[in-house]
Amino acid sequence: MLRLYRGLLYLYPAAHRREFAQEMAFVFGQAERDAAARKFGPRLLFRIHEVAGLLCGAFLEHLRHAFDGSDCNLFRRIDMHPQFRFPRSTVFLMIFVLLGVVLAIDKADIMARNGVGLSLWGALWSMFLFLAFVCATVGVIWGVLYATGRSGMHRLANVQTWPERH
Repeated sequence: MLRLYRGLLYLYPAAHRREFAQEMAFVFGQAERDAAARKFGPRLLFRIHEVAGLLCGAFLEHLRHAFDGSDCNLFRRIDMHPQFRFPRSTVFLMIFVLLGVVLAIDKADIMARNGVGLSLWGALWSMFLFLAFVCATVGVIWGVLYATGRSGMHRLANVQTWPERH
């Protein structure tokens, strides 16, 4: 596999290959040795991921080279990693909120078609139950973050705002 990887490195522009090929091959060799201990499925996924990443990287480097080596920002979003923008949990929470909105719209549509109205107290009770559920969910999430030492309180405790005076 290392021989194939080194061969695919020739897809990169020559200047990039001269500068980074040796390091890329070394890092891939180490990762390949670590992956050798895994079962067939994860090892195959690792190889597919690495080859796809190499092909994508070579393509992007050729595009950058086509723009006279300037740092083209056309593909900046592709290179970003999700942990730099939002925590991964944000995606699941956004999906959960979207699901709630879609279900509320569907429920309102069904009620409008049937001519069924909801009384004021029923609406307030439903809203109270929903808010209680949201608060309980937030409490559980915060409890997990607190227990793992990753809450905002823990992060702020490690911030040094000015040099300590002795």
